[in-house]
Amino acid sequence: MTWVLGATLGGGLVLIVSPRLWPRREKATVRSVDRLAPVRARLALAGLVRVPLPVFVVVSVIVGLTVGAVAVIVTSIPVIGVLAALVGTAVPWVLVSIRASARRRLRSTLWPDIVDHLVAAARSGLAVPDAVASLGRQGPEDLRPEFRAFARDYATSASWGGSVDRLKAVLDDPVADRVLETLRMAREVGGSDLTAILRQLAVALRDEAATRAELDARQSWVRNAAKLGVAAPWLVLVLLSTRREAAAAYASAEGTSLIVAGAVVSVVAYRLMLAVGRLPTERRWFR
Repeated sequence: MTWVLGATLGGGLVLIVSPRLWPRREKATVRSVDRLAPVRARLALAGLVRVPLPVFVVVSVIVGLTVGAVAVIVTSIPVIGVLAALVGTAVPWVLVSIRASARRRLRSTLWPDIVDHLVAAARSGLAVPDAVASLGRQGPEDLRPEFRAFARDYATSASWGGSVDRLKAVLDDPVADRVLETLRMAREVGGSDLTAILRQLAVALRDEAATRAELDARQSWVRNAAKLGVAAPWLVLVLLSTRREAAAAYASAEGTSLIVAGAVVSVVAYRLMLAVGRLPTERRWFR
């Protein structure tokens, strides 16, 4: 009887942990795709929607190996070459992130003008879907492709809610969510105050953009100080390593440990400085 109870208990424990030990292949595939989705979204926001992710990874590796080889040639210190290769591999992603952030900031400043276009379209008697579709011809140049895609989608499906949801997913912007949800409510509930609501929304968006721009300008010195504080010691290290005695000292075990410790401290300090100087991003409440 004891061995029956033990076998039952063991089988129950195996069944409890089996979903984590042997997950289904379909779930593992979905998780891997979900993990890559933010990367693809960042590439698309940076204007590299046609660049395949494997190509981007290969280019990053090539850049990293090139930078590492140049660092080894200049300094003759292997650990500096390894660190330079890691930094070089991350450079393309950093450039993509910078470009994506710049385009996101630019798009956030365009929405008050878009709301003004919607007000003019509503006052001229256009229906809400037609007013949104007209932005593909008359809206800001940077956002016209998304609104032209919305016009084609709505013409094909004739589903206002589905087309708006797909447009929100493509834009991936909390300000766009607010504008489109306002239009959705006006379309579904009705009312004669749409133009007044859109005018108030445009004023609020302009005030918010001005405040965020002022705060970002004041916080920029923190980010610049972080970049200068991280880069300066490594520039001094590269200059010192051009001398044969210093290169031999840094190539030793003690020198390698010192460089690795300095790299860890630099990364941690840089991340902390960026966290201090980063403004909170607005969350998407209407997904």
